[in-house]
Amino acid sequence: MFTTTTKINIPKILSDILVSLQELGARPILVGGCVRDYFLNKEVKDFDIEIFDFNSLEEIEKSLKKFGNVKLVGKSFGVLTLKVDGYDFDFALPRIEKKVGNSHTDFEVITNSNLSFEEAAIRRDFTINAIGYDYFKDEFIDPFNGIDDLKNKILKHINEKTFVEDSLRVYRAVQFAARFEFNLDEKTKKLCKKIVLSDELLYLPKERVYEEFKKLFLKSSKPSIGFELLHELGILKYFPELEVLIGCEQDPIYHPEGDVWIHTLMCLDELVEIIEEKKVTNEYKKLYLFYAILCHDLGKPFCTKEINGKITSYKHESLGIKPTISLLSRLTNEKKFVDIVCSLVKNHLAPFQLYLAESSLKAIKRLSLKVNIEDLCLVCLADCLGRDIENKDKCFEATNWLLAQAKELDIENKAIVPLILGRDLIALGFKPSKKFKEILEFAFDLQLDFHLSKEEIINKIMLKY
Repeated sequence: MFTTTTKINIPKILSDILVSLQELGARPILVGGCVRDYFLNKEVKDFDIEIFDFNSLEEIEKSLKKFGNVKLVGKSFGVLTLKVDGYDFDFALPRIEKKVGNSHTDFEVITNSNLSFEEAAIRRDFTINAIGYDYFKDEFIDPFNGIDDLKNKILKHINEKTFVEDSLRVYRAVQFAARFEFNLDEKTKKLCKKIVLSDELLYLPKERVYEEFKKLFLKSSKPSIGFELLHELGILKYFPELEVLIGCEQDPIYHPEGDVWIHTLMCLDELVEIIEEKKVTNEYKKLYLFYAILCHDLGKPFCTKEINGKITSYKHESLGIKPTISLLSRLTNEKKFVDIVCSLVKNHLAPFQLYLAESSLKAIKRLSLKVNIEDLCLVCLADCLGRDIENKDKCFEATNWLLAQAKELDIENKAIVPLILGRDLIALGFKPSKKFKEILEFAFDLQLDFHLSKEEIINKIMLKY
């Protein structure tokens, strides 16, 4: 739904700040995402304010300090940040930027509060992000017709020359198109393809690319829109692990929807609904679940073959670990995150395998040592639902069964804890030695395989050792 009223309802603290800035003689203008999201009826917690007609950053900082702890992001950029009452405020002087090298930091920045709003807004990426709002005049400043583009659901660049200077804008186009379900303007699409062909994306730090993927995953109802655009713009050449999924055939009985790429995108969209239904709120958890489902079938191109007229992908879950690590290494250096994703990829078939085999509790206990079972069930559910099969009830049967068994053992979110530890052996009179490892493994095997109590295990240890 599109907002038609004009008065933006800003928090009281921001109203007080704007009055304080006006008293200095400055002209504060709201700009960027906070104005865009107002029109899209989205909750706004982050506010960008550009300050015109006042050049003293020191005086602005002094004024802002009355409201909280102010941080100077960069004197050359003229940006001050303030967090207060659950809101994030960025205050910046108007500036022009000029690219002087290949790195994302290679920009010459000139701040000038005497610039007109239009002159300052030319450096921005898309028309929808270049709408200003003058609180005191209660009017929008829209030099590039961004309001019309919002109404028409079009993502359009502002200026060809400035747009191509920042290659990150290709990824921003992808995540905005997915988040708002907008169409990318044809001229903008051509510019994005031009940037991709120039290999400028190679100079982007992985942290910046990761942040754009993060917004794509966490703020989209249909992440598949973004990934289809990654394909259309040619960006997948930088992610060959994903590109090879296109055209990788699957058994039509189990995957009537088509190739692995189509299946993966369907799974991503299903995961959005699952996360919402299960009320998963932790961002870190959401992200590793999304990456796990993105990577869960990366092993298929290495093992897919036709045997007796049937398409198979044996061991694709274990073969997917290497390409998963390869893909994630271009996005993050966080080993723990990569390890979690890999554990989910490697075991994503386990819920169905255990369910169909009517496995014993010892198999479920051992699974808890490899992966978080509750997380695994969410990934497995998305994998099963992300296809065009008729009977999807079986998806819930397998995952619900495994989760119920794990909850009974209190291991749905943690690995099973050994009942016997080294200190228990010392208490029994054993002296620390190389034998400890063997005894502890013997004890743990009894616990896993026979569901014995601590006292029963101790009796077995005393009998044997």
